[in-house]
Amino acid sequence: MENFKKFLILLFVSSISLFSYCTNFRLSSPDGNILLVVSAEDILTWSAYLEDQPVMENCPVSISMSSGQVLGKELKVLKNEIRTFKEQIFPLVPRKKSVIDDAYNELSLTMKGDYKIVFRAYDCGIAYRFETNFKDEIEVENEQLEINFSDNMTAWFPEEESFISHYERDYIKEQVNDIGSSRFCSLPVLFESAKGTKVLFTEADLFDYPCMFLFGSGENYMKAGFPKRVLEVTVPERGGDRNEIISKKADHIAKTAGERTFPWRLFYVTGNDADLLTNDLVYQLSRPSQLENSDWITPGKVAWDWWNANNIYGVDFKSGINTETYKYYIDFASKYNLEYIILDEGWSETTTNVKETNPDIDMEELVRYANGKNVGIILWLLWKPLDKEMNSILDQYQRWGIKGIKVDFMQRADQYMVNYYERVAREAAKRKMLVDFHGAFKPSGLRRAYPNVISYEGLKGLENSKWSDAITPEHDVTIPFIRMVAGPMDFTPGAMKNAQPDNFFPRFERPMSQGTRCHQIAMYVIYESPLQMLSDSPSNYYKESECTEYIVRIPTIWDDTEVLAAKVGEFIALARRNGDNWYIGAMNNGEQRELELDLSFLPEGRYTAEIMQDGINADRYAEDYKKVVTSFDNNTKLNINLFPGGGWAAIIKL
Repeated sequence: MENFKKFLILLFVSSISLFSYCTNFRLSSPDGNILLVVSAEDILTWSAYLEDQPVMENCPVSISMSSGQVLGKELKVLKNEIRTFKEQIFPLVPRKKSVIDDAYNELSLTMKGDYKIVFRAYDCGIAYRFETNFKDEIEVENEQLEINFSDNMTAWFPEEESFISHYERDYIKEQVNDIGSSRFCSLPVLFESAKGTKVLFTEADLFDYPCMFLFGSGENYMKAGFPKRVLEVTVPERGGDRNEIISKKADHIAKTAGERTFPWRLFYVTGNDADLLTNDLVYQLSRPSQLENSDWITPGKVAWDWWNANNIYGVDFKSGINTETYKYYIDFASKYNLEYIILDEGWSETTTNVKETNPDIDMEELVRYANGKNVGIILWLLWKPLDKEMNSILDQYQRWGIKGIKVDFMQRADQYMVNYYERVAREAAKRKMLVDFHGAFKPSGLRRAYPNVISYEGLKGLENSKWSDAITPEHDVTIPFIRMVAGPMDFTPGAMKNAQPDNFFPRFERPMSQGTRCHQIAMYVIYESPLQMLSDSPSNYYKESECTEYIVRIPTIWDDTEVLAAKVGEFIALARRNGDNWYIGAMNNGEQRELELDLSFLPEGRYTAEIMQDGINADRYAEDYKKVVTSFDNNTKLNINLFPGGGWAAIIKL
């Protein structure tokens, strides 16, 4: 079970066992900066304040049952309790910190009708959820939430065209009152007031329930929406190996146990961009590990074939999806101490028969060869074949000796698909396999319950550079403040062909990235993914060995994180610690700038730093970089120059 040490401090308890005449409640964050005011009169509403200034006001919440009962309306409070908690959580796969200080105040309202509503106030945000205690199974017709903002807000709006989506969205900056009622977005979504207050909304502890989406209103509020429960699907003529047409839906969003907790609705509330990068509330609010033993879970780096289209060169065999090519990948992984390689689409006989290899792949030989070089193999497969034959497919992979699976093209977020994710995680864990979800919605707590769920896509990542110009430096410095707040993101960095936007063009089989070489290198510090890709061709990495040797020394899990500079969509600089060593990454949007990095976070001592920085001509030739070795102490303030689309990285040792 998950290792955590818990301290419960009960500051005060206010409870009335019979009908309570109190209908208004106040809950503050431990530091007192956030105030939550809950009104439980005829309908349940809440308001949130940051440093005494209103942020969201009179936000109604409820859950409607198919039986006609509505949780959150016609209220009678039977008991209210306010408690204060402090605990330390030790993540099994640490993403930001190896020790999370989890401190919050909690308000629990027990209502007539066998349910509760629980609110929590943290120093960095607020959360609420419903809990039910019904004997029989229930049908949830809908869940209501209106987020009523106190000021005009700008949204970074990841607009969706349909509930069928890979969740690879652009973040459109737009006024909330300009977003009409027919438009909606997936989560997480970030809002900002004219005063600079930021609200990031997402969800946590999502199980046996659909994902929430947010719809516009044409006014200064947004409201929740959900995909209906899927009853029947049909297979299209084209793409039937991965796509489905939903042909029949229920009139409700979930059919579930009557005794349960519902997902947390989570709002980060802050006046400081940096706070979005240091907190991990999705993890804190989700259920602990369900695994008896997790010692076998090994984070690390992985050589990936699909982005570079198996374009290896300088060899005496024909490159492609064949045993010789993957032995080359294994040799590369072994030389640079990478933990894994991935075999992506094409390794199996067909995309639907994923228990047998194509004629050019000898899986037993590859696993034997990889084991001899201490390299694990991860296999890509589509979600639909795995859904139909999960046990037999995973049993076959276990017999082969496969270390993990990359599951792709789920595209849905209804109750069935949310449950599918958990089923994959559970069955893979039984066979000691990692899971990387692509074509996936955002992390929502599953990775804490099943820490073998090592990473998620659910964002517009580097693969898009193969066919579009969407992956700009500005995009690169936006996603850490929004998508990465929810959990690890498999952006798949590591391009060795780099270009400034004016020189960039998409090409599918020999792709490049926008921004400088050091922009890519810095991603290995900034982007959180315990399974981190090296996406370019091993041949290119051999050619660029100085950069490769540097990248592979950067860990994928972290004991501590410090923010040195941060502004959404403009720049980011993070310092992270693994053991006794520190690593700094800085990335820039399309404007040239200087940043001052205060190194006072370092313990006392004299440090040696190996720095990778933009070369003097990186504004014209993006692959230009310079490696510098220097020394400093914690009194140093470093001034670094970032070219447009630039980057900077440092490995720091005593």
